[in-house]
Amino acid sequence: MSLGTLYIISAPSGAGKTSLVKALVERVETLSISVSHTTRRPRPGEQAGCDYHFIDERTFLGMIEDAAFLEHARVFDHYYGTALASVQAQLAEGRDVILEIDWQGAQQVRRQLPGCQSIFILPPSRAELESRLRARAQDPDEVIERRMRDAVREISHYGEYDYLVVNDDFNVALDELTVIVRANRLRLPARGQRMKALIADLLA
Repeated sequence: MSLGTLYIISAPSGAGKTSLVKALVERVETLSISVSHTTRRPRPGEQAGCDYHFIDERTFLGMIEDAAFLEHARVFDHYYGTALASVQAQLAEGRDVILEIDWQGAQQVRRQLPGCQSIFILPPSRAELESRLRARAQDPDEVIERRMRDAVREISHYGEYDYLVVNDDFNVALDELTVIVRANRLRLPARGQRMKALIADLLA
Protein backbone atom coordinates (compact mmCIF):
# COMPACT_ATOMS: atom_id res chain seq x y z
CA MET A 1 0.00 0.00 0.00
CA SER A 2 1.07 3.60 -0.53
CA LEU A 3 2.28 5.56 2.47
CA GLY A 4 1.46 8.98 1.05
CA THR A 5 -1.91 10.67 0.57
CA LEU A 6 -3.12 12.05 -2.73
CA TYR A 7 -4.83 15.44 -2.48
CA ILE A 8 -7.04 16.89 -5.19
CA ILE A 9 -7.29 20.69 -5.02
CA SER A 10 -9.72 22.42 -7.36
CA ALA A 11 -10.94 25.98 -7.76
CA PRO A 12 -12.27 28.34 -10.41
CA SER A 13 -9.61 30.31 -12.27
CA GLY A 14 -8.74 33.39 -10.20
CA ALA A 15 -9.55 31.93 -6.78
CA GLY A 16 -5.87 31.91 -5.79
CA LYS A 17 -5.35 28.14 -5.83
CA THR A 18 -1.88 28.17 -7.36
CA SER A 19 -0.49 30.70 -4.87
CA LEU A 20 -2.01 28.84 -1.93
CA VAL A 21 -0.69 25.47 -3.04
CA LYS A 22 2.80 26.88 -3.56
CA ALA A 23 2.80 28.35 -0.04
CA LEU A 24 1.43 25.12 1.41
CA VAL A 25 4.23 23.05 -0.13
CA GLU A 26 6.81 25.47 1.25
CA ARG A 27 5.29 25.18 4.73
CA VAL A 28 4.63 21.42 4.99
CA GLU A 29 7.41 18.84 4.69
CA THR A 30 7.26 15.84 2.31
CA LEU A 31 4.47 17.43 0.29
CA SER A 32 4.81 17.70 -3.49
CA ILE A 33 2.85 19.17 -6.37
CA SER A 34 2.30 16.82 -9.27
CA VAL A 35 3.52 18.50 -12.46
CA SER A 36 0.83 18.07 -15.10
CA HIS A 37 1.22 17.72 -18.84
CA THR A 38 -0.50 20.29 -21.04
CA THR A 39 -0.79 21.25 -24.69
CA ARG A 40 -1.16 24.98 -24.01
CA ARG A 41 1.72 27.39 -24.40
CA PRO A 42 3.66 28.62 -21.35
CA ARG A 43 2.45 31.81 -19.71
CA PRO A 44 4.95 34.54 -18.77
CA GLY A 45 7.23 33.26 -16.01
CA GLU A 46 6.27 29.59 -16.32
CA GLN A 47 9.04 27.02 -16.66
CA ALA A 48 8.85 23.66 -18.41
CA GLY A 49 9.14 20.75 -15.99
CA CYS A 50 8.40 23.00 -13.02
CA ASP A 51 4.97 24.50 -13.71
CA TYR A 52 3.92 22.06 -16.44
CA HIS A 53 5.32 19.56 -18.89
CA PHE A 54 4.52 21.39 -22.13
CA ILE A 55 3.92 18.95 -25.00
CA ASP A 56 2.18 19.03 -28.36
CA GLU A 57 -1.28 17.60 -28.96
CA ARG A 58 -0.05 14.59 -30.92
CA THR A 59 2.21 13.51 -28.03
CA PHE A 60 -0.60 14.04 -25.53
CA LEU A 61 -3.06 11.94 -27.51
CA GLY A 62 -0.44 9.20 -27.74
CA MET A 63 -0.14 9.16 -23.95
CA ILE A 64 -3.91 8.79 -23.68
CA GLU A 65 -3.76 5.75 -25.96
CA ASP A 66 -1.00 4.29 -23.78
CA ALA A 67 -3.15 4.78 -20.64
CA ALA A 68 -0.35 6.89 -19.16
CA PHE A 69 -2.64 9.36 -17.39
CA LEU A 70 -4.33 9.11 -14.01
CA GLU A 71 -6.68 11.76 -15.33
CA HIS A 72 -6.91 14.05 -18.32
CA ALA A 73 -9.30 16.68 -19.59
CA ARG A 74 -9.77 19.33 -22.23
CA VAL A 75 -10.02 22.79 -20.63
CA PHE A 76 -10.04 26.18 -22.40
CA ASP A 77 -9.31 24.48 -25.75
CA HIS A 78 -6.22 22.69 -24.41
CA TYR A 79 -5.48 19.28 -22.89
CA TYR A 80 -4.25 18.73 -19.34
CA GLY A 81 -3.25 15.42 -17.76
CA THR A 82 -1.55 13.82 -14.74
CA ALA A 83 0.99 11.04 -15.37
CA LEU A 84 0.03 7.97 -13.33
CA ALA A 85 3.52 6.51 -12.86
CA SER A 86 4.93 9.71 -11.36
CA VAL A 87 2.16 10.01 -8.78
CA GLN A 88 2.36 6.35 -7.75
CA ALA A 89 6.12 6.55 -7.27
CA GLN A 90 5.87 9.56 -4.95
CA LEU A 91 3.06 8.03 -2.89
CA ALA A 92 5.05 4.81 -2.49
CA GLU A 93 7.96 6.84 -1.10
CA GLY A 94 5.70 8.26 1.62
CA ARG A 95 5.24 11.68 0.06
CA ASP A 96 1.87 13.39 -0.01
CA VAL A 97 1.03 14.59 -3.51
CA ILE A 98 -1.19 17.47 -4.62
CA LEU A 99 -3.06 17.44 -7.92
CA GLU A 100 -4.24 20.88 -9.06
CA ILE A 101 -7.04 19.78 -11.36
CA ASP A 102 -10.58 20.73 -12.29
CA TRP A 103 -13.79 18.89 -11.39
CA GLN A 104 -13.61 16.69 -14.48
CA GLY A 105 -10.18 15.38 -13.56
CA ALA A 106 -11.22 15.05 -9.92
CA GLN A 107 -14.03 12.68 -10.87
CA GLN A 108 -11.63 10.50 -12.84
CA VAL A 109 -9.13 10.34 -9.98
CA ARG A 110 -11.77 9.42 -7.40
CA ARG A 111 -12.84 6.47 -9.53
CA GLN A 112 -9.28 5.14 -9.71
CA LEU A 113 -8.06 6.17 -6.25
CA PRO A 114 -11.09 6.41 -3.94
CA GLY A 115 -8.85 6.95 -0.90
CA CYS A 116 -7.72 10.38 -2.06
CA GLN A 117 -8.69 13.57 -0.22
CA SER A 118 -10.25 16.49 -2.11
CA ILE A 119 -10.36 20.21 -1.35
CA PHE A 120 -12.30 22.94 -3.15
CA ILE A 121 -11.19 26.57 -2.88
CA LEU A 122 -13.79 29.31 -3.29
CA PRO A 123 -13.28 33.05 -3.89
CA PRO A 124 -14.96 35.34 -1.32
CA SER A 125 -17.39 36.76 -3.89
CA ARG A 126 -18.21 36.86 -7.58
CA ALA A 127 -17.05 40.48 -7.81
CA GLU A 128 -13.71 39.66 -6.20
CA LEU A 129 -13.19 36.75 -8.57
CA GLU A 130 -13.68 38.97 -11.62
CA SER A 131 -11.41 41.62 -10.09
CA ARG A 132 -8.62 39.08 -9.65
CA LEU A 133 -8.97 37.86 -13.22
CA ARG A 134 -8.75 41.42 -14.56
CA ALA A 135 -5.77 42.22 -12.31
CA ARG A 136 -3.70 39.64 -14.20
CA ALA A 137 -3.83 41.91 -17.27
CA GLN A 138 -3.16 38.87 -19.45
CA ASP A 139 -6.55 38.15 -21.05
CA PRO A 140 -8.94 40.19 -23.21
CA ASP A 141 -12.52 40.86 -22.04
CA GLU A 142 -14.05 37.99 -23.98
CA VAL A 143 -11.68 35.51 -22.33
CA ILE A 144 -12.46 36.89 -18.86
CA GLU A 145 -16.18 36.61 -19.59
CA ARG A 146 -15.73 32.99 -20.61
CA ARG A 147 -13.68 32.27 -17.50
CA MET A 148 -16.46 33.73 -15.35
CA ARG A 149 -19.02 31.48 -17.05
CA ASP A 150 -16.74 28.49 -16.59
CA ALA A 151 -16.23 29.45 -12.94
CA VAL A 152 -19.95 29.02 -12.30
CA ARG A 153 -19.83 25.51 -13.77
CA GLU A 154 -16.70 24.67 -11.74
CA ILE A 155 -18.16 25.96 -8.48
CA SER A 156 -21.38 23.99 -9.04
CA HIS A 157 -19.36 20.82 -8.29
CA TYR A 158 -18.15 21.95 -4.84
CA GLY A 159 -20.38 19.37 -3.15
CA GLU A 160 -18.28 16.51 -4.54
CA TYR A 161 -15.30 17.49 -2.38
CA ASP A 162 -14.28 16.54 1.16
CA TYR A 163 -13.21 20.02 2.29
CA LEU A 164 -14.20 23.59 1.42
CA VAL A 165 -11.84 26.56 1.89
CA VAL A 166 -12.68 30.20 1.14
CA ASN A 167 -9.72 32.30 0.02
CA ASP A 168 -10.72 35.67 1.42
CA ASP A 169 -7.74 36.18 3.74
CA PHE A 170 -4.75 34.37 2.20
CA ASN A 171 -3.09 33.50 5.52
CA VAL A 172 -6.30 32.12 7.00
CA ALA A 173 -6.89 29.97 3.92
CA LEU A 174 -3.30 28.73 4.07
CA ASP A 175 -3.70 27.83 7.75
CA GLU A 176 -6.84 25.85 6.95
CA LEU A 177 -5.11 23.91 4.19
CA THR A 178 -2.21 23.16 6.55
CA VAL A 179 -4.60 21.82 9.20
CA ILE A 180 -6.23 19.51 6.64
CA VAL A 181 -2.91 17.98 5.59
CA ARG A 182 -1.49 17.61 9.10
CA ALA A 183 -4.72 16.12 10.47
CA ASN A 184 -4.87 13.57 7.66
CA ARG A 185 -1.34 12.44 8.51
CA LEU A 186 -2.59 11.29 11.91
CA ARG A 187 -5.22 8.98 10.41
CA LEU A 188 -5.01 5.24 9.89
CA PRO A 189 -3.89 3.35 7.89
CA ALA A 190 -1.05 5.61 6.74
CA ARG A 191 -0.10 6.61 10.29
CA GLY A 192 -0.13 3.00 11.39
CA GLN A 193 2.17 2.01 8.54
CA ARG A 194 4.67 4.73 9.47
CA MET A 195 4.54 3.74 13.14
CA LYS A 196 4.80 -0.05 12.64
CA ALA A 197 8.11 -0.36 14.47
CA LEU A 198 6.90 1.68 17.45
CA ILE A 199 3.60 -0.20 17.67
CA ALA A 200 5.36 -3.57 17.45
CA ASP A 201 7.67 -2.55 20.30
CA LEU A 202 4.79 -1.33 22.46
CA LEU A 203 2.86 -4.54 21.92
CA ALA A 204 5.82 -6.87 22.53
